[in-house]
Amino acid sequence: MTKYIFVTGGVVSGIGKGISAASIGRLLKNRGFSVFMQKFDPYLNIDPGTMSPYQHGEVFVTADGAETDLDLGHYERFIDEELTKSASITTGKIYSRVIQKERRGDYDGVTVQVIPHVTDEIKSAVYRAAHETEADVIITEIGGTVGDIEGLPFIEAIRQIHSENPPEDVLYVHTVLIPAIPGSDELKTKPTQHSYKQLMSQGIKADILITRSDGEIDDSIKRKLSLFCDVSEEDVIESRHVDLIYEVPNVFREQKLDEIIMNHLHLEPKEQNSDEWREMVARFKKAKGRVDIALVGKYIQLHDAYISVSQALLDAGYDMGKRVNIHYIDAEELTDEESTCTRLKDMHGILVPGGFGERGVEGMILASKFAREANIPYFGICLGMQIAVIDIARNLAGLKGAHSTEIDVDTPYPVIDLMESQVGVENLGGTQRLGNYPCHLEDTSRARALYGTSDIRERHRHRYEFNNAFRGELRKAGLKIAGTNEDLDLVEIIELDAPDYFLACQFHPEFKSRPNAIHPLFKGFVEAAAKKVQP
Repeated sequence: MTKYIFVTGGVVSGIGKGISAASIGRLLKNRGFSVFMQKFDPYLNIDPGTMSPYQHGEVFVTADGAETDLDLGHYERFIDEELTKSASITTGKIYSRVIQKERRGDYDGVTVQVIPHVTDEIKSAVYRAAHETEADVIITEIGGTVGDIEGLPFIEAIRQIHSENPPEDVLYVHTVLIPAIPGSDELKTKPTQHSYKQLMSQGIKADILITRSDGEIDDSIKRKLSLFCDVSEEDVIESRHVDLIYEVPNVFREQKLDEIIMNHLHLEPKEQNSDEWREMVARFKKAKGRVDIALVGKYIQLHDAYISVSQALLDAGYDMGKRVNIHYIDAEELTDEESTCTRLKDMHGILVPGGFGERGVEGMILASKFAREANIPYFGICLGMQIAVIDIARNLAGLKGAHSTEIDVDTPYPVIDLMESQVGVENLGGTQRLGNYPCHLEDTSRARALYGTSDIRERHRHRYEFNNAFRGELRKAGLKIAGTNEDLDLVEIIELDAPDYFLACQFHPEFKSRPNAIHPLFKGFVEAAAKKVQP
């Protein structure tokens, strides 16, 4: 029998609802339960795939090719499970399904309405995940805050799920902000009281409150929340400020949130797992020393646009006892070799992440060239691999004007070109090479040594590819094709036989890196960068 936990937000957004949900998942995993997580986003887009990163941050891609909200990255890193398309549901997806059914005549001519048709489709997404995964617990985060007009159908749907199941099978967790009054720093519970009442007015009674605040939530605050929000003091959980986000499950465990949830859901206690997570966090916090890595991108004003890359870098550093200091560098500011040298000369490693469009590309090419010539470890991801190929083509192979046809359709040397299957595609959303694809690694490559195996599967999100017509010329210039998709005859990893790390991949390894299982390419890159630190 699957249990259901629904996590809602109140007062304001951006208070760590996703991290709280992921931490609950980690707590239950630590207690031996199987967990699957979902995010319900109330926007009308089918998914965030066509959104600007400035609108919604990173687009996280699942193994089966879903373009999703960045919170799914947090979920995967915390619970160490590969999520699927069933984990990401939007209003756009729900209404599309409802309209398709209406057009097919599935509703037998009745008037199609929000209740029951839209809410039934939302409930189906929850029950489908339970059926597909057979998880002990499904944790579903509802995006936005209680009271948002676009979120009302989701709130109504999860209310109905409570009425359709035994009360011990459904649990509601409400995350709230306890603001402090400027000047006096007095913490105020009134916004939480109003949020709780708003949720009650929609038929849902919160079982657990998770609070965020600048100050400590003392017993008097807990008593007040207990009195006005009809929850026991023990069910008011403080989400304290922490140095590492991975500490949050430990903070919750100290307040016995895992036991509280198990009691609410009548979950039979299982043998406590080892303290691996707690030990990992303790080891991470002992990290010292500093490794400076430049992340040269085009969306650096919003760091969430690169959240998985950043976290993979930080985790790789912590894992080896180092603190990675990420310098977010706008590629547009690298206008010539002098400005590139000025910004990058003190870096121990240079990473160029994924992205789309022309803006900043020439600066990224300069970054690749500088890393190569200055013997600074370079790691290119997706667009970052294409950048490295263009740099090598122009500056080592003598192919002046080499470029990607995404940027210059008239380039004399289209070393990066549109996939044949993408020619003529008009819709942007969901039409790229998405999700897991196989890759075979060359025996003598650095990648093969890092992975420790010859065949891997990695997640993709792109349209343009290495142009096979230039394999010969680029190999003569020193480029090493280290990994290929043999089924599609596509280049997946390139390297240079440089004394320092120079490796780039077409896929997104950051999506598979975990704090307790660092991705091999990030591990190798950060280790190479750390060797550049002066003793």
